[in-house]
Amino acid sequence: MATDSLNNMPGNDVPPILEARHLTLSWDGGAHVVVRDISLEVGESEVVCLVGKSGCGKTTILHALSGLTAPIEGQVLLRGADISGRPGKVSYMLQKDLLIPSKRIIDNVCLPLVIKGAPRKDAREIAAPLFERFDLAGTEQKWPSQLSGGMRQRAAFLRTYLQGNEVALLDEPFSALDAITRVDLRSWYCDMARDLGLASVVITHDVDEAVSMADRIYVLSGTPRAGVPTTVAGVVNVRREQAMAQAGVDDFALTPSYVACKRQVLELLG
Repeated sequence: MATDSLNNMPGNDVPPILEARHLTLSWDGGAHVVVRDISLEVGESEVVCLVGKSGCGKTTILHALSGLTAPIEGQVLLRGADISGRPGKVSYMLQKDLLIPSKRIIDNVCLPLVIKGAPRKDAREIAAPLFERFDLAGTEQKWPSQLSGGMRQRAAFLRTYLQGNEVALLDEPFSALDAITRVDLRSWYCDMARDLGLASVVITHDVDEAVSMADRIYVLSGTPRAGVPTTVAGVVNVRREQAMAQAGVDDFALTPSYVACKRQVLELLG
């Protein structure tokens, strides 16, 4: 079931960067199916959100997309190549920033480069020019404890970007922040990701957050612990720029389309 608030589906002429085809996933090798026959895709500069009730298997899906777990059926494709069960091909950012307290911010964000074998000096030289782009200028020599929650999360985003992949998987990346910081940071992230051409898959419990961020929302339905595997209940496609132009406003939340998208997601969630 696919829904579009403006009756304008995304074009299919450009192949997706990351694609999941008919994934069936299990927590225990097949005896207990958690997710059944889920397909999704994300293209360059797109933000895709996964929305579903707690316990429906959203993080399990992210684990499969990242290659940390292999599907019992289906495939995960990166630019057409099968990466099922092969970690390291896409970037994965957990809910918490996980900055190391004993390392300065410059060395925290450089960790992916150092792990790959780059000397620390070279890693710092690669990362340093990006601090301004990620709104972190002046924090290079600070300790994590000296940064606000929003700045720490920006540092975590930069570390994720420096993993060098063109797809970022984000598991509830804004949930630990206060409401104002969360709104500001998700807007910043969308602008930055689109500017960099980064394809993003974001898990969120917040319907407003999904509607505000996503180009496409996959609404999940199921209760795996009760024996009901999760499936895609529907897909809501968001055409933000067109909606704002039609409404003559510069804030998507002020458009009729925003309300329509939110209603569709809530109805699909039941």
